[in-house]
Amino acid sequence: MSKTVLLEVKNSIGYITINRPEALNALSSQVLTDLNDVLDQVEQSEEIRVVIVTGAGEKAFVAGADIKEMDVMSPIQAFEYMTFANNTFTRLSDLRQPTIAVLNGYALGGGMELALSTDIRIGFEKTVVGFPEVGLGIIPGFAGTQRMSRLIGTSRTKELIFTARTVKGQEAYELGILNKLVSDEELLTSAEELAAAIMKNAPLAVEKAKHVIQVGSELPLKNAIRLETEAEALLFSTEDKVEGMRAFVEKRKPVFNRK
Repeated sequence: MSKTVLLEVKNSIGYITINRPEALNALSSQVLTDLNDVLDQVEQSEEIRVVIVTGAGEKAFVAGADIKEMDVMSPIQAFEYMTFANNTFTRLSDLRQPTIAVLNGYALGGGMELALSTDIRIGFEKTVVGFPEVGLGIIPGFAGTQRMSRLIGTSRTKELIFTARTVKGQEAYELGILNKLVSDEELLTSAEELAAAIMKNAPLAVEKAKHVIQVGSELPLKNAIRLETEAEALLFSTEDKVEGMRAFVEKRKPVFNRK
C-alpha cells in the first residue's frame, strides 16, 4: 500500500505531501500515522531547514477529516482519534524548523486545523477554508477552536464556526488566515522563495525566534520578555552570532553553520 504522506528533501526544504487525492486528502487514521512517521524523519534531519506542507492533486490541500471513518466511532473512539490528531498536529507546530502550508484547494475542518498548525499559510483565489463541523452535529476537534481564535480573534472565529460558512482566498487573506495570496502558478514557487528568504539567516536564531514567539504568546508579558532575554543571551554563545556580526562589520555575506 502506498504511503498516504510523502516526504521529499530538496535544497534543504522538506516537502510534506498529504497523498490521498482520490479522497481529497481526507485525514484518516492511516494518514495521521503516516504523518507521524514523516515527522520522525523531519525532527531527526540535520538537512531540513524549512518544511513545506501541501496536498496531492489539484482540488484540495486537505478537505477535512475522514467522515466515513468518524461516522462509526463511539465517544471513546472519537476521543482517542481526536487526541491522536491533536498530538500529531502539535508535533508539527512544535517542529524547530519553520513550516509553510501551501493551500492548493480545499482546507476544511481538519484540513484547516492542519494548516493552522503551521507557521505561515499561502493560498490563491480558489483556496477555500472553513469549519463545517456544526453542520454535522460536532465541533472542530483538532484544536481549530483554539488555534483559529488565537490567530484572528474569538469573535471572528465564532462567526466562522457558528455559521459553518466557507471562505475563499481573498477573504481568508483579509481575515489574516492566509499570510500571502498569490496566483495558482505561484503557489509552490512563492513558498520556496519564502523558504529561501528564511534560510539565508542564522538557523539557530530562526529556530529560537520561533520557540520564543510560540511559547511566549501563552505566557504573561513579563515572563515572555524574560524568555526572550534568556534566548537572546544564549544565542550570544553561538558561532553563528560571531559570524553574523563579523560579516556585518566586514560588509560580506555571512556563512552560518548552525553552531
